[in-house]
Amino acid sequence: MELYFLGTGAGMPARERNVTSICLKLYEERGTMWMFDCGEGTQHQVLRSPLKLSRLEKIFITHLHGDHIYGLPGLLTSRSYQGGDTPLEIYGPPGVKKYIETVLSLSEAHLDYDLIISELDRELVFEDHQFRVTMAKLEHRIDSYGYRIEEKERPGKLLHEKLSEAGVPPGPLYAAIKSGNDVTLEDGTRIEAAEYTSPPIPGRTVVIMGDTRITEGSARFCSGADVVVHEATFAGDLDDLAHKYYHTTAKQAARMAMQQGVGVLILTHISSRYQKEGTEQLEQEAKSEFENSFIARDFWEYAIPRIIQKQ
Repeated sequence: MELYFLGTGAGMPARERNVTSICLKLYEERGTMWMFDCGEGTQHQVLRSPLKLSRLEKIFITHLHGDHIYGLPGLLTSRSYQGGDTPLEIYGPPGVKKYIETVLSLSEAHLDYDLIISELDRELVFEDHQFRVTMAKLEHRIDSYGYRIEEKERPGKLLHEKLSEAGVPPGPLYAAIKSGNDVTLEDGTRIEAAEYTSPPIPGRTVVIMGDTRITEGSARFCSGADVVVHEATFAGDLDDLAHKYYHTTAKQAARMAMQQGVGVLILTHISSRYQKEGTEQLEQEAKSEFENSFIARDFWEYAIPRIIQKQ
């Protein structure tokens, strides 16, 4: 599980930062990737990266401001040309379906895959045997959402040597025990699965936030996450401007991460006013509140360990 940042800027693209788009690579877990937001130029960013649109399984949109959605039409059509023929699911605020269907219809675009669009209307967005995705409504100028991606724990590994010593023959019984089921051997011996498997492998939790002011609810949504990706549009000396435009400063986000027991904080959605030295200022401000803070940059990848030491 890795985060890959295609665009880390705010509002409009800059030379060093394109507008927002983040991918969660799940190659080991399910052979696919998920995208969060798709600002203008995202398909060009993909071409400059090792990512393949044919592996794109889901797109989650945080809100309908242009710097988060204007890249969708081009990316959706390009996916067909790049070998993407499996179904693609898009989740987003009310209105995202009309936007996509209108643009594709007016441009007479043809997709070689099924496009499934779901508009957010409940806390649970998606769930299967591997992942659970929930959403929370944030405080922004328009409806904006955050997504909490929770990986479910995996069964522990079979203790093969111990099973052999107990006289358990390889085959269906091994599969049953790995699934957590107790079994009884032909001689009546009871084999309890918990004694012949290692402890369950814990899942990881990633929170990816849309544009927002920090509120009690948004902070609680991030609580205990291994990694939180949060906007930091401004430095601390622009608190008033951040509040006026429903954004967050680097210092505010870092203070929240410390208070909520977050493992790692990654800051993105950086205003174009902050170039190299300004970006360093943002990171220093964040680290003064929470040491495990990092400023994302375009084409940066962050591998999410299975266990991150909480502060």
